[in-house]
Amino acid sequence: MRIPEELAEFGKKRISNYPVEGFVYGTGPKHPNLMLVGEAPGETEIGNGIPFSGRAGKELMKFLEMAGVSRDEVYITSAVRSRPYKWGEKRERNGTIIKKKYNRPPTQREILAHAPLLDYETLHVDAPLIVTLGNVGLKRLLGSSYSVTAFHGQFINSPILRLASQEEGIYVWSEKDYLIYPTLPPCLNLL
Repeated sequence: MRIPEELAEFGKKRISNYPVEGFVYGTGPKHPNLMLVGEAPGETEIGNGIPFSGRAGKELMKFLEMAGVSRDEVYITSAVRSRPYKWGEKRERNGTIIKKKYNRPPTQREILAHAPLLDYETLHVDAPLIVTLGNVGLKRLLGSSYSVTAFHGQFINSPILRLASQEEGIYVWSEKDYLIYPTLPPCLNLL
C-alpha cells in the first residue's frame, strides 16, 4: 500500500519551510500483521527511501525475527516522513572540524504538516495492531497524556487522533477503536 502521490506532494509542500530533508514513503501490504509507526526517517532512510533501514532498523528487524514476523508482513511508517536535522560540528581523525547534519526529534509543527499522511495510512491499512516505536508516534495517535515510559508494553484499545483542521492544528478522535502497543524506539538498544 502506498499513499497517493498528490498526498505525498501536499506533505512535502507543507513541511518545506522546516529544517528537514528528503521524503520516505510508508511501505508494506494493505493487510499486514501489524503496523509500525516511528518518529521520522534518519540519514540512511533518506538516502535509500526505505523506512527503518539504518542502524535502528537493523535492531527492529531482529525483534521482528524473534517474534516470527518478516518485514514483508508489516507496514512501516513514521509520524514525519522527512528527516528533521540540526547542524553540528564533528572532529575528523586528522583534527579537521566539519559541519554535519544530525538527526533531531520532529517538532509539533512538523508532525502537524505530515498528519494527513499518517491519517490516510491508518484509514487504509487494515492492521490488527499498531506498534508505536517511541513517544512521537504514540503521542501523535493517542495524545500528549500518553508516554512510552508509562505505557510501554501495554495494549491500549482506543480511538486515535485524526487531523480535523490543518490550519488550526485541531485533532479529533476517530470513531473506530484501534489496538495500540507502545514500545521504546529500537535505537535505544544501540546505546
